[in-house]
Amino acid sequence: MGDINFAFDPDWMSTLTAPFMTNAFVAGLFIALAAGVMGYFTIARHSTFAAHALAHIGLPGATGAVLFGLPVSLGMGVFALGGALVIGALGKRISEREIATGTVLAFATGLGLFFARLSSSASQQMQSILFGSILTITKDQIIGFMVFDALLLILLAVIYRPLLFSSLDEQVAQAKGVPIGLMNVAFMAIMAGVITIAVPAVGTLLIFALVITPAATANILAGSPFKAMVIASLLCLVSIWLGLVLSAMFPAPPSFIIVTLSTLFWAIARAAYALKAH
Repeated sequence: MGDINFAFDPDWMSTLTAPFMTNAFVAGLFIALAAGVMGYFTIARHSTFAAHALAHIGLPGATGAVLFGLPVSLGMGVFALGGALVIGALGKRISEREIATGTVLAFATGLGLFFARLSSSASQQMQSILFGSILTITKDQIIGFMVFDALLLILLAVIYRPLLFSSLDEQVAQAKGVPIGLMNVAFMAIMAGVITIAVPAVGTLLIFALVITPAATANILAGSPFKAMVIASLLCLVSIWLGLVLSAMFPAPPSFIIVTLSTLFWAIARAAYALKAH
């Protein structure tokens, strides 16, 4: 077995001020905003499995993009969006959505592995797709994140009330005339975009820690939906930024530290809530 070395790096400040770190910090800001806001809706709509699955549904798009010489994020985005629209259209009810999600996920995972086998470069890319590579994010990707966040906020400003209403009480919302099917498809489509921009930070396997865990923590701490979204985004941002600092101080994969911090915040909030309840 090889030696695992997490020794303190005395030259960590120069690493922290390197251009690639600056890109990672800026990207972290946009990722946290999108993940925090949509994380709340994901939990409210009982769609945590769907969010987790979308990252894996994007996998064949990512490996296929490498195979055909296209940008990884483009391939992942197209497949995640396609999967989201299929799940959103097929799964009107929660039980139906689970079945549709599982079916699309199984097919997409098989296809992703097939594409990876066809290309050695796709196989090599699998590591960063599965576990993330926030330190390699480019300025062009950051511009893409910024545009996505702007579109996300504009769209949410338009559909916020019906989306929130259908998330909190689907049956009453339907009785009041809220287009439930449209809200399902809109939510899944937006979620596909959030997954696509968050995967470069933590990868498809660890995406849960950015989209779901901060939102779950925020739900413990906040009473209103808006406060929960703000807190979730802040927790997500702190996890990413502090994770980057610690990964510079003690050389370790940033995605591992980001996920660990996010989970730690949730565990502390749960413990504090349990103590308060007693």
